[in-house]
Amino acid sequence: MKLDEIDIRILAVLQREGRITKLKLAEKVNLSATPCWERLRRLEGQGVIAGYHARLDLTRLARFTLVLTEITLHRHHQADFQRFEQTMRETPEILECYATGGGIDYLVKVVARDVDHYQRLIDGLLTLDIGIDRYFTYIVTKPIKESREVPLQMLMSDTAQEPEKSS
Repeated sequence: MKLDEIDIRILAVLQREGRITKLKLAEKVNLSATPCWERLRRLEGQGVIAGYHARLDLTRLARFTLVLTEITLHRHHQADFQRFEQTMRETPEILECYATGGGIDYLVKVVARDVDHYQRLIDGLLTLDIGIDRYFTYIVTKPIKESREVPLQMLMSDTAQEPEKSS
């Protein structure tokens, strides 16, 4: 998919200001309203814009504990990965789950009411027998940077270095 500089500017603005009006968006990207609206609809239609969301300040709503967990599975067969990943998708406390290369299989971000709630969640996952061999728990004591804003201009620039292709 080829995006031009205006498309990238539209996406960059929307990442910061998801509730911006179409008119303000057009002004910010230096485009008239109708062409801006058409580009926005095209980006949505192509699935580049996956949705619009409110970013909540959870500290104002409830007490919670944020936990990062490294997980390694017993076996590394496709069925084992599928069973584990499906459980991660179905567990509401799991905010993010990434398959990784290297010494661990998954890195998981969990939100819980407290450490006891987290431990009961892990105990329940172990009881489900979804293949967990080992897990290591890291309690987040202070978030340093939390961002969903991707540096589009850097990633999409023509001067960005392309990965070398193996021959």
